[in-house]
Amino acid sequence: QVQLVESGGGLVQAGGSLRLSCVASGRIFKIYRMGWYRQAPGKPRELVAHITNGGSTNYADSVKGRFTISRDNAKNTVYLRMDSLKPEDTAVYYCKADERTVYGSNAYWGQGTQVTVSS
Repeated sequence: QVQLVESGGGLVQAGGSLRLSCVASGRIFKIYRMGWYRQAPGKPRELVAHITNGGSTNYADSVKGRFTISRDNAKNTVYLRMDSLKPEDTAVYYCKADERTVYGSNAYWGQGTQVTVSS
């Protein structure tokens, strides 16, 4: 099992910045990718960004150039730096960890942290 704990959400004005953190614990040695997803009211959960163990990153088009994902392996932590925030970035942000298994992979989710961007 993998446990994920997010922090760093809050209320910010448009144009502002926030940094989300996600600490992983448990069976972390099999994690090969971590990422951030978000879900706004009435909308499906969507990928924001993810980062592999090798450091490769992938971003949703809507956040490219504004958000930066990074990881600190020594702290088992992944970060999401969010700059130039827009009201449409308002959502619950979830951390996700992908664990490699014999049969493929398992996905673990954090509890979510609310990000609200006011106009």
